[in-house]
Amino acid sequence: MSNPNGCHRRRTVLKSIAGATGIGTLAGCLGEDSGNGGGGGSDGGSNDTNGSGGDGDGDGGGGGGQTDMVMLTSTETTAAYAMSQGIAATVNDNSDTVRVDARPSEGTNANVGQLDREEAQIGYIQNWTANKIAEGEEPFSDLSFTPNQVHHLYDLGWFLCTANEGWESVADIEPGSRVSPTPRGSGTAEMLEHALGYVTEDYERVSIDYGGQGSAMSEGRLDVGAGTFVNFSVEPGWLQEMKGTVDLRLLDFPDEAVSQMEDDSALFVTQIDTSDFEGYAYAPDQLASPSLSYNFIVRNDFSYDAVYDYLETLHTNREGLGEYHGLLKPLADEEYFLKNAYDMPFHPAAADFYEEIGIWSDEFERGAE
Repeated sequence: MSNPNGCHRRRTVLKSIAGATGIGTLAGCLGEDSGNGGGGGSDGGSNDTNGSGGDGDGDGGGGGGQTDMVMLTSTETTAAYAMSQGIAATVNDNSDTVRVDARPSEGTNANVGQLDREEAQIGYIQNWTANKIAEGEEPFSDLSFTPNQVHHLYDLGWFLCTANEGWESVADIEPGSRVSPTPRGSGTAEMLEHALGYVTEDYERVSIDYGGQGSAMSEGRLDVGAGTFVNFSVEPGWLQEMKGTVDLRLLDFPDEAVSQMEDDSALFVTQIDTSDFEGYAYAPDQLASPSLSYNFIVRNDFSYDAVYDYLETLHTNREGLGEYHGLLKPLADEEYFLKNAYDMPFHPAAADFYEEIGIWSDEFERGAE
């Protein structure tokens, strides 16, 4: 299912790296993915576990010729981890050759580290991390493998917001304004601070947790916080709570800053149609959103047969994924498997599978055997 609310503007890292319906109210917060050091935290959208979550608590041992795939996403309170359990249940119930063991992790950097140490076989990252890998930046400057893409999971469209009357743009941030572009130390914070730098660096950096932003604004302790639309169409519960606490206003980026961000290979900018969202004191018709796209990767030397069988099983049973978690429903559309691909090679098995089902594009790169 393609998202009707997001008009994507892909930058280099999102060429190829070489709304979910029926979800109900999302409660809590996805937390957010760390982009620093070991990668702490969760992924920033919701900890809603809408669905059974499957059987991703396996012991990692396979039998009968099965290939084990330890799958990593984020912390166990997040939607991402619940989604991985649903994927594991779907594959394990329908495959005799692959067994997926969905385990919690500390975030995208930690996922890459465990793949590097061969402690896991598949893990998700986001485009900010993918760009660092492509640029050879720390902590990814000396990997023992070449990351290969497998498939897309979901997107988070981020924005800055305020309860300050009359503010409509990020340019309204004043010297001394208290700004929390998500809690310190996270990958999203690093990305949003980078985007904010195209407009201003003259503000007081504070750190407020997602669920505490509304009260901090009402008490005058926070001028600008952060929000996200999951898959560019779903409001997490903590964002809904903010709207119920203060008269929340969505801040757009100035056109010049948007143009500069679109030319920045590290950023992914999405234009979000806000007409379907209600209850905001102010929202521009189109909201420029610095976004994060989460895709699964494997080592380039991981089993061809395991990757192919994993994808074939997931694809065959894709229409039932939404029974485990509402945010898995978009995978019912096979085109969603390749949505927002990075400038990163696809595992040869993934490339062959997508070519076989007719959705491969020449713009993508097939990894080396």
